[in-house]
Parts: sequence; structure tokens; C-alpha cells
Amino acid sequence: MTTASSTTLTIGEVSALTGLSTHTLRFYEQEHLFVEPVRRTSAGRRVFTDSEVGWLRVCTKLRSSGMPLADIRRYADLVRQGPGTEAARLDLLRGHEARVTRQVEELNEALDVIKAKVSLYEEHLAAGTADALWRDGPACSSA
Repeated sequence: MTTASSTTLTIGEVSALTGLSTHTLRFYEQEHLFVEPVRRTSAGRRVFTDSEVGWLRVCTKLRSSGMPLADIRRYADLVRQGPGTEAARLDLLRGHEARVTRQVEELNEALDVIKAKVSLYEEHLAAGTADALWRDGPACSSA
């Protein structure tokens, strides 16, 4: 449905655009994760703007990177409070950035171990000595 000034989307359309289920969208509304209250038609159906879809995409990335809902709610609260909260928003985002950076470093270390194990298995399979793998332990001294 379209108005003269902006496009509005149904909950189903937003679900398709964001990959979030309609249940999750309703939950996000209940948890006050939207910056603005979700508008409704005269029939009581939720309608969303492109701006809200953009906000949901940010929320999805924050959530998929491990940010707790409480922190996303806090971020939304700070945005709602408006000017004067920018430093607090930045602090919240910097804290999350640091956690994600540590997580990426840990995942890269894990990936290095996995790559070493794959290489070890490939070498042993090519040499016909795969039956010796794990006979004397995990053979991960180099990884």
C-alpha cells in the first residue's frame, strides 16, 4: 500500500524483506526495539516504512553478531531520547565492536586449527597413512 508521501509495508512484506518472521517482528515491537512506535492502519494492521526496515536491518546485524536484546533496546532508547545521547550510543557500539572483534579473532584461531587438521588429513590420505591418524593422539602440535 502506498501513500502520496511515503511507501508503507505490511508485516508480511517486511518479513520477506528482512528475513525476520512476523512473530519476531511482533516480539521486537513488544520489546520496544523500534525507535518509533509501529503505526497501524484504521483496521489495526501494522504498517512499516522504509526507514523502519533499515532500522530492522541494523538490529538484525547487531543481534546476529551477539548483541543482547537489552543492549539493542538501550540503543533504541537512546536514539528516542534524541540529541545529547550520541556519546552514550557510541560507547554502547564501541563495547559491542570490541566484543565482536574478540570473537572474530577467536574464530580465526579456530579456523587455523581446522585448516591444519584438514591439511594433515589430506596429506595422510594421499600418502595412504590415514589409518595412523589419532593412533598416538590428535597430532595437533603445530596447530
